Amino acid sequence: MASILLETGQWFLFTTAELIVLFLAISFLVGLLQVWLPEEKVRKLFETRRTITGYFVGAAVGAITPFCSYSTIPVLSSLLRSGAPFGPTMAFLFSSPLLDPVVLGVLVYVVGFKGMMVYATLTFLASVGVGALLARLGFEADIKSEYGSGCGSATGLEADLPAWRRAWEAAWGFFVPVVPYLLLGTAIGALIYGFVPTVWLVALAGPDQPFAIPVAAALGVPMDVNAETFFPVATALLDKGVGVGAVVALIVTSMGVSVPEVALLAGIFRPRLVMFLVASVFIVAITTGAIFSLAVT
Repeated sequence: MASILLETGQWFLFTTAELIVLFLAISFLVGLLQVWLPEEKVRKLFETRRTITGYFVGAAVGAITPFCSYSTIPVLSSLLRSGAPFGPTMAFLFSSPLLDPVVLGVLVYVVGFKGMMVYATLTFLASVGVGALLARLGFEADIKSEYGSGCGSATGLEADLPAWRRAWEAAWGFFVPVVPYLLLGTAIGALIYGFVPTVWLVALAGPDQPFAIPVAAALGVPMDVNAETFFPVATALLDKGVGVGAVVALIVTSMGVSVPEVALLAGIFRPRLVMFLVASVFIVAITTGAIFSLAVT
């Protein structure tokens, strides 16, 4: 027990430190971009004459940016603050962690090129659909006021300050409000990391279990892993007999809606939008896993 507690504590401290550095570094870089690039250019990234094209652009930008679910959040906040269209921005949020180039590379090795293409197509179309649906249902009203469109950015700081200083103040201003959510999410992740045996996952999501895919999708929500970490986990699960559909469902939820990410999103969005995003990832995970079981051998 003592060794488990020590390992869990070390994981919590290391992950917390890693996330703090990651958030501040990425927020600082985003702040520099806001200082050097006019907000009009940021908005035009997702603005097109045809509305549907904006959703495809948002999902495509998310697919080509090597962001995990953590590092997507500062970029998301920047886009919202700069006034970028809500729907395409949500498509970006949805696709960025799921279509991370590292994730796609891992999938080629785990399930083959055909499997990766099936996964990429399904998650890309899902990102476009979720972004359009969120905009259609009026979820833009669920952005907290301090992160809403036009609520300030690095360019809104004192113009006589050096660019790096304005970028740093913008980064710090983003980071401070989400610290409690970051610590809470990391603490929950540490408990799962230290005290939930992998064998439970195999028992619950084995190939003979009729609800293996939804169970695997549900178990992926509290998992806190990146693509590099999940590679040996996915390989081990397949070797132990877990179905490929269940493994893919687990990948979608663990990459797309980890506990720390949900905690951080709760600092930006109201509960209704956070719950809708979590439910959307869960549904996409089950659908993708089911199609995988039928289409990929």
